[in-house]
Amino acid sequence: MMLTTEEVKDAFRTIWLEENYAFLEEDLVKLANGFIAAAAPKIARAEREMCVEFVRSLNGVVADALQEKRRDA
Repeated sequence: MMLTTEEVKDAFRTIWLEENYAFLEEDLVKLANGFIAAAAPKIARAEREMCVEFVRSLNGVVADALQEKRRDA
């Protein structure tokens, strides 16, 4: 997943930094996409765990199968 330049600029404008930084637009995009790439596996893992727990609340056998399938992937 990557952010567009506009999405990066919008996000940057909402953040209060301690210092005044004059990042180049290209550098902001690289930073944002680097942070996303670093966080994406952890976010995906947490989402899968939440899915398995939800399925487990409905059907434990299906949840076990889903969890086993995710381990193989």
